[in-house]
Order: sequence, then structure tokens, then C-alpha cells
Amino acid sequence: MSSIHLEAKVGDIAETVLLPGDPYRAKYVAENMLEKASCYNQVRGMLGYTGYYQGKRVSIQGTGMGMGSAAIYINELISIFKAKQLIRVGTCGSIQEELNIGQVILAMSASGDSSENARNFSGMHYAATADFDLLYKAYTAAQHLHIPTQQGSIFSTNTFYDDDPKRWEVLQNHGTLAVEMETQILYTLAQKLGARALSIITVSDNLCTGAAATPLDREQSYSDMMKIAFELI
Repeated sequence: MSSIHLEAKVGDIAETVLLPGDPYRAKYVAENMLEKASCYNQVRGMLGYTGYYQGKRVSIQGTGMGMGSAAIYINELISIFKAKQLIRVGTCGSIQEELNIGQVILAMSASGDSSENARNFSGMHYAATADFDLLYKAYTAAQHLHIPTQQGSIFSTNTFYDDDPKRWEVLQNHGTLAVEMETQILYTLAQKLGARALSIITVSDNLCTGAAATPLDREQSYSDMMKIAFELI
């Protein structure tokens, strides 16, 4: 089996892969946080790098936006390149008023509207959940680093623009913390293909208050999220 979306050779990609949606976040992290980083993928502009963090080998691979795009890279990373741990490092929109810009969330589970999940489970509602060991290690690392985190459920959607102003109310009322676009399929495929997965995400927008980060902040900031992720290598 060969990859048509990643030009890497088997062995070029580490067993632990960080997954930002934005390929330029992968580039920024590789150039500013990793040692001896080399670019192994430029196909379709979806940049991927392997380097070292405090002597530990790690890769960081952009996935693009949405579950359809993310599923392609997750499948190939696990099935072809034998990735063992996949850690999403991305942004989300809070749907709880008290969660401010910059808040780190450890996603215990991800509901969502993935058409792939609906098809695969024939109408059953599959509960996509994080790997407990990774979740526990991330929580413990955050405490050690004095980084406050919120743990709970999130929602993954394939619809960024929506005309229904009340779409999130039922999720808010059931304690869902935030909305993003990739975690449900990450957790589903990791379980299916035998890898461990966790999403560590940072609030970049609050859909209740209207507060929002800048595009540059989304690309280059949120170091707390990255510090936790690097502890899991």
C-alpha cells in the first residue's frame, strides 16, 4: 500500500504525530520548537515535518479543515506510516460563555455530524472517545506545567457557516464545551485502526460573546497547548 497524499518514505514519520488543521502551524512549530526538523511532505501544500523535541522524535502534519480532509491523512499515517499516537493540536469555538480565548480543552469525547460515521455505523450513534492514557497524561502534564485546562465533550462539524442562530443551544444545554471540525473522525479512525488519539484544542472564538482571535494568533500562538502535547511524546 502506498500513499498518494504524503510523499514521505516509511520511516520518515515518527510514531507520535501532532495534527494541526493549518499546515502553516505545522511549519511554524517545526521551525520554532523542534530541533533538526526536516520537511517530508509538500503535496497539495499540506506540510509535514519530523524533528526532535528535547531529544524525542516527533512529527507534525497538517490535515486541512474538516473531517473529510483529516480522515485522509489519519488513515495514511496509521495504515501506511505506522503512527501509534495522533494528537490533534488545533483551535475551536467555545459554546460556553465562561470559556475565554486561549482556554485549553482536553477533549474527552466528540459528538458530531460526520457523514462517514453515519454511513459506517448504519444509523447507530457511535461514541467517539479519547484514549484514556493520553488524556490522563495530558491532564497530569498540564497540572505540572500550571496550565489550566477544561475536560469535557466537544462537537465536530463539517459545516462552518450555518444560518441557524440556535443550532448550538441543545449542545450548550448538555454541557458541550466547544465546536471544531476534526476530532470525531480522529477518535473514530484511531479506534478502528489501532492507534491512540487525543485532541488538545485552544479556544480561538467564543460563539456566545463574539470574541475572536486574529488569524496570526491562530497560526503562531497557543504555546500552552503545544507544551502539553510535547509532554506526550
